Amino acid sequence: MKLSQYFLPLLKEDPKEAQIASHRLMLRAGMIRQESAGIYSWLPLGLAVLQNIERIVRDEQERAGAVALLMPTIQSADLWRESGRYDDYGKEMLRITDRHEREMLFGPTNEEMITAIFKNFVRSYKALPLNLYHIQWKFRDEVRPRFGVMRGREFLMKDAYSFDVDEAAARRAYQRMFVAYLNTFARMGLKAIAMQADTGPIGGDLSHEFIILAETGESQVYCHRDLLDMPAPGDVDFHGDLSTHVQERTSLYAATEEKHSEAEFLKLPEDKRISARGIEVGHIFYFGEKYSAPMGASVTMADGQLRPVHMGSYGIGVSRLVGAIIEACHDDAGIIWPETVAPFHVGIVHLRPGDSACDAAVAKLEALFTARRVKYLTDDTDERGGAKFACMDLIGLPYAVTVGPKGAASGMIEIKHRKTGEKKEMPLVDGANFIIHALSEAGAI
Repeated sequence: MKLSQYFLPLLKEDPKEAQIASHRLMLRAGMIRQESAGIYSWLPLGLAVLQNIERIVRDEQERAGAVALLMPTIQSADLWRESGRYDDYGKEMLRITDRHEREMLFGPTNEEMITAIFKNFVRSYKALPLNLYHIQWKFRDEVRPRFGVMRGREFLMKDAYSFDVDEAAARRAYQRMFVAYLNTFARMGLKAIAMQADTGPIGGDLSHEFIILAETGESQVYCHRDLLDMPAPGDVDFHGDLSTHVQERTSLYAATEEKHSEAEFLKLPEDKRISARGIEVGHIFYFGEKYSAPMGASVTMADGQLRPVHMGSYGIGVSRLVGAIIEACHDDAGIIWPETVAPFHVGIVHLRPGDSACDAAVAKLEALFTARRVKYLTDDTDERGGAKFACMDLIGLPYAVTVGPKGAASGMIEIKHRKTGEKKEMPLVDGANFIIHALSEAGAI
């Protein structure tokens, strides 16, 4: 992609309304535009990141056995009255009335609707276990939306819902999502810690939040330091026993502020205690028959008896993750995207558009990258070199390749690794292959 043909409305100054790094950098890097409080348009650069995150989430959900569907954003109030939550949910629910005076709502979550779908189509225990998921825009009327996409009113969410014959099977489904979440966040370059959490309006008695540590985190969290060094489970058998992976993480202390026990925390050796700010990027729940019993979502068992299914729900804030990754991955110059979520893998800084040697070198790089499905953004504008370098640092592409007259004449390019700042001069083909190999090793191509 040529920058001269792209839509990248950068801001030179920090926006006054932006209070945290992710909000400031997303506005400056031309990723989003605020349309009203807590509601944003996603511009091309931001949309590219959002779609990369969504792709990883879908990959890992389907690896764990979840099946995709798509539910509507507008729901009937009658569904929520059936579960008993319509009057309990609070003012965050946007309630609306259609032209026929039917009470509707803009869905903040989908437990009721997915339960109704299950009830209408599944009759026998033989159809279980089942896990259905979708990725959908949702709306919650936050009293004070702030921090950009971190706490907006409209947001993109992944919801999965599991259905099982009994508690033991439901807890195995919970473990599958627990492991899938660890793998999901690891693929995005994040270290997410599963912490005991409050179930809130979703309900149930078992819940974990997946937290990444960041100075600008919205909540105080407490955990054992060894959790930071645990690698993601990786390639596991989701049909097998995953309890060991869950147990090794839940046996160490990790809790959000709502579930924190100071007495238990202080039992840890002092050098193992971490008290920090954290950002929630995922939340999973087991809530048994909370929705299935009142809504009649039952299956016929082998003995002919009807039994309410046991359910769990599993959420990931897809749009929220864009901001969370920036909070964890930035410096004073701008964003530092992990390779797997970057909007482009490489920025090509074309210092002399119109110079035949430079043009030829850039064209060769573009051909090499295209052949290996490396996404590149070539700055072929008339801006000065300093402005081009600042742009690449701001938008945070993993690698920047500089092509200038002197290097082009001798077949050399300069490569800068955004995360480390390391620069190296290499022959053009060798340099392109170096980047391709690094991106492949990182799982980005």
